[in-house]
Amino acid sequence: VTSPDAKFDMESDTLALFDKAFKVKRFVYIMLNKPAGILSAAKDVRTKTVIDLLPEKIYRRGLFPTGRLDKDTTGFMLITDDGDFAHRILSPKNHVFKTYEARLKHPLEDGAAERLERGITLSDGTACLPAYIEVLEEEDRPLIKVKIREGKYHQIKRMFAALGNEVVALKRTKIGDLALDDNLKSGECRKLTKDEVARIMKD
Repeated sequence: VTSPDAKFDMESDTLALFDKAFKVKRFVYIMLNKPAGILSAAKDVRTKTVIDLLPEKIYRRGLFPTGRLDKDTTGFMLITDDGDFAHRILSPKNHVFKTYEARLKHPLEDGAAERLERGITLSDGTACLPAYIEVLEEEDRPLIKVKIREGKYHQIKRMFAALGNEVVALKRTKIGDLALDDNLKSGECRKLTKDEVARIMKD
């Protein structure tokens, strides 16, 4: 190809070198089952990041995590190179819910779930939008399902701290209507299909 006017249609054309065809996609979308102890960043000189976990056959330049999970938080991390899509997911006005499972240090007090569902104000005055709460396991250290459409700093931990409780383990299980693949072991990842990407914007 010698002409600067040459056009390439990713939807209908084939790109090949010496008769070897290449799979070309404008953007890629990757589901990673993030382990604890890994930083949610594209690059860091001091510690391993979620991008460092990607195998060579999936990795390409420009990939970044959409939003952040705390270093000790596990579960569904979406990685992409589509900035507009990432912005739509992270914006509260688009109502894309993220679902988590939070293991608490103490049982929930009466009325605690209702306070979160009304929208709680944190100790520093930060107001949180209403959350959806479901008790999955009622034990001395209960397991709570939490759905929020925000991503404030340490939000879920701070929400329960405002109730006098403590989150001892936190896992993201779902973004929109797309759940973390049960077949992905901790640290493993795979590309998403077109239909799966669409489900992220639904709930």
